Amino acid sequence: MEIKLFDSELKVMDILWKDGNTTAKQIAKILKEQVGWSKTTTYTVIKKCLDKGAIKRSDPNFVCSPLITKEQAQLETTELINKMYDGAADQLVASILEQKKLPPEVIQRLKKLVENLE
Repeated sequence: MEIKLFDSELKVMDILWKDGNTTAKQIAKILKEQVGWSKTTTYTVIKKCLDKGAIKRSDPNFVCSPLITKEQAQLETTELINKMYDGAADQLVASILEQKKLPPEVIQRLKKLVENLE
């Protein structure tokens, strides 16, 4: 089963993957702090996740639980790389890096990451 998640939906999923079962009220509180979303916006995104089958809701208290793993969602990234870059992840990374001026400490972290892969 393939579920396509948008950026906004991934914000909700990230909370559930990190914290486990969480009330919609708590998700709204976290996302208000993190990205400034209103309660209404958060509840709309939660509903989209419910409709897609990415999360389930249980009562009382509108507790949300993830139905898919982070790894399942990451398969979409692999598909994107395959479609856009013929499977060449290095081209995707180069494309991202060209778009943004990175501070020296980020460049250093990236270098260490690459060294660890070798």
